[in-house]
Amino acid sequence: MRVTFAGTGDAFGSGGRFNTCFMVEADDARALIDCGASSLIALKGLGIDPNSIRTIFISHLHGDHFGGLPFFILDGQFGAVRSAPLTVTGPPGLERRLGEAMEVLFPRSSSAKRPFEVEIIELPARRPRGVNGFEIECFEVEHFSGAPSYAQRLRGGGRTFVYSGDTQMCEGLVAAAQGAHLLVCECYQYDKPVRFHLDYRTIAANRGALGAERIILTHMSPAMLDRLDALEIETAHDGLVIEL
Repeated sequence: MRVTFAGTGDAFGSGGRFNTCFMVEADDARALIDCGASSLIALKGLGIDPNSIRTIFISHLHGDHFGGLPFFILDGQFGAVRSAPLTVTGPPGLERRLGEAMEVLFPRSSSAKRPFEVEIIELPARRPRGVNGFEIECFEVEHFSGAPSYAQRLRGGGRTFVYSGDTQMCEGLVAAAQGAHLLVCECYQYDKPVRFHLDYRTIAANRGALGAERIILTHMSPAMLDRLDALEIETAHDGLVIEL
């Protein structure tokens, strides 16, 4: 499994980073984990062809995690024209919220005819499902987004990748992370607890309970970015590529 960190920023572009977007490749399958508002720019900046992405797994319905979907879909319609189908999975409410976002940004775009099919799959929690070469399992976590918010457990190529989504420490995150080869974990603050988010001290204190072989931190505020040299847990940056 190969993971490319196209976007590792928070909602506000702290440190000049792009919104959350990770590309995961296993065998012949290629997917995105989240597609924040700036993701299309991030992918093209890395030379990644959006039309090579078959699947997008969305953790929750905040703009810095799913707000790039309208641009991604319309790029396949008007840019380098796409023919392959696109599958987008996410929590219940995804289809309605995506349609609303497309209409706000580009009126009539949600119902426009396209040369490719967009399949929306709303996933229930804790029911593993095969999707285009991956097995995805979602675990509900504690983060308000107007719909369920998920940590996502992705299996492919004999490896297991887990993304926390945005959340405070909770049972769902611990369950998702158990035995993962890699947990990519949001870490918004250093030592200041913020509801619905994680901080470095909490993650460090619960590292054993999370049960992942390797943890990489992402979605960091200026308070975290100012301390990168002093951290004992790995951190991500835009453009980072790792092999599992």
